[in-house]
Amino acid sequence: MLEPERILRLERDAVVLLDQRRLPLEEVEVECRTAAEVADAIRTMVVRGAPAIGVAAAYGLALAASKGEDLAEADHVLRESRPTAINLAWALDEMRDDPSYEHAKRIHSDEVERCRRMAAHTAELLAPGTRALTHCNAGGLATGGYGSAVGALIAAWERGVLERVWVDETRPLLQGARLTAWELETASIPHAVIADSAAASLMAAGDVDCVITGADRIAANGDTANKIGTYSLAVLARHHGLPMYVVAPSTTVDLRTADGAAIPIEERDPSEITARFAARNPAFDVTPAELVTAIVTEAGVHRAPYGASLAGAVAA
Repeated sequence: MLEPERILRLERDAVVLLDQRRLPLEEVEVECRTAAEVADAIRTMVVRGAPAIGVAAAYGLALAASKGEDLAEADHVLRESRPTAINLAWALDEMRDDPSYEHAKRIHSDEVERCRRMAAHTAELLAPGTRALTHCNAGGLATGGYGSAVGALIAAWERGVLERVWVDETRPLLQGARLTAWELETASIPHAVIADSAAASLMAAGDVDCVITGADRIAANGDTANKIGTYSLAVLARHHGLPMYVVAPSTTVDLRTADGAAIPIEERDPSEITARFAARNPAFDVTPAELVTAIVTEAGVHRAPYGASLAGAVAA
């Protein structure tokens, strides 16, 4: 398991990020010396995952403050780097009155602690011998340390209730096959990578006991935006009678957004899919709240009606 400072850290004159585009083949660091460079790293997915993006933005604003950059411009550039993950805007709002190094580092350490707490809550939901299926990457790489959904899998493994993990490849950028599989391998957790389209047949064969994913934004009613393909997993899980657990910190809960229809969905460059033909490349989809069995934050396990149960899930 990577230490949080290995994933991203704030140094005297730079934000240093582990380049997630190069994993698992190479562990290469990228140094960002301005807020604009941090924003570019977020946009190009050097760093990715809603909580980690928030931490990176906080570090970018602290760096801008230390160098005398225009903070309003730095905030704007960082805020516009990726639209769907609410943690980015949350972190910048938190930093507005105190853009110090100490404050940014506290945001990072608090996020890691949230992950550990929500992981423990999620592990309590799983029965011995659980075979879980997960999508995209919601590990330490995505959160700045420990992980949300993958953190829950680690906690379940340490408690002896997890048997194995099915890891969706997660097209088109393979965050599951490249990043989640690497993190599970590092933690010595039995796992196997599957094509995204194999999930239904595994469920039908009785080889999956639950689906566990992270989230990039959770609306007040419990509608959940996550990596494209999550919605289809939720539909499949419901058809096969399997629980669908969404694990995310309270910083991902957006009580100002009423429902999933109001969540902005990022459209990425079609060349990530094909360099020759016309393509659509939405980075996220929205899973309706009625398909989610439970949402787990550091505050505990939230169940429907989510409008009431999520109201207390605010960031500490």
